[in-house]
Amino acid sequence: MIDSKQFINTRHKNQKINYDNVLKELIKEWERKNIRPKLLIHSCCAPCSTYVLEYLSKFSDITIFFSNSNIHPKEEYIKRMLVQKDFIDNFNKKTGNNVSFIFDEYKPSKFLKAVRGYEEEKEGGERCHICYEMRLNSTAEKAQELNFDYFASALTLSPKKNAQVINESGYELQEKISIYYLPSDFKKNNGYKRSIEMCDEYNIYRQCYCGCVFAAIKQGVDLKEINKSAKAFNENHEKYLEYKSLIK
Repeated sequence: MIDSKQFINTRHKNQKINYDNVLKELIKEWERKNIRPKLLIHSCCAPCSTYVLEYLSKFSDITIFFSNSNIHPKEEYIKRMLVQKDFIDNFNKKTGNNVSFIFDEYKPSKFLKAVRGYEEEKEGGERCHICYEMRLNSTAEKAQELNFDYFASALTLSPKKNAQVINESGYELQEKISIYYLPSDFKKNNGYKRSIEMCDEYNIYRQCYCGCVFAAIKQGVDLKEINKSAKAFNENHEKYLEYKSLIK
C-alpha cells in the first residue's frame, strides 16, 4: 500500500500542507497502480459522512466507523447512530455501492476522563483536539485489528473542525500504530456545500451541537429537550431496541 507522506516530503519544510492536494495525489497513485484500498473512516454523524462517501466510494471500499463517546445524552448518541446507519443503507440503494457500517463501544466516561481540566475551553480549543485524537486513535486501532489499508476521519468536512490538527494527529498515529493514515480536507472543493445538499436529498437529521455536553451548555442547548426529541425518534425506529441492547 502507498504511504501518503511521500507526497508531503516533496514540499518545502515551511510550506503549509494542503491535505486535499495530498489526498488527490494519493488517489492518482491508486488509479495508476490499479489499487482499490479498504478504508475505515471515522464518522461523527451522518451529515459529515455524506460527501465523503460520494467522493471516496469511486476509488475505494469503505466501512464507516461510528466511534463517538463524546456525544451526550445517550439517547442522542443512539439517534445519531441510527441516522448514520439509515443514510448508509439509503446511499447504497441509490448508488449501488456497498459501504459497510460498524460501531464502537459507548464509553462517555472515557471522554470525560480524557478532557478533565479542559471543561471550560471554548469549542475548537484543546478539549476538541483531545476529542479528535481520542476518536482517531480508536479508529486506527480498529483498522489495524480488522486489516484495513487506511484509517481516516470525516471530521475534516466541517468548517468548525481544525483540519490541520486532525491530519497532524492522524500522521502521529500512523507512526505509533503502524497503519497508514488517509489525509483529507473534505470541506474543500465545495465538499461542505455538497454535504448540505445531500442532507436535503436524503432527508438527514442535522444536529445543532457537536455532541459534547460542555459545548452544548455553552451554546445554551436544552439537553432535556434534546433527550426527549431523540427518545421519541428512537422509539419509532425499527432498529432502536436492537441497537439499544448493544449499547451499555
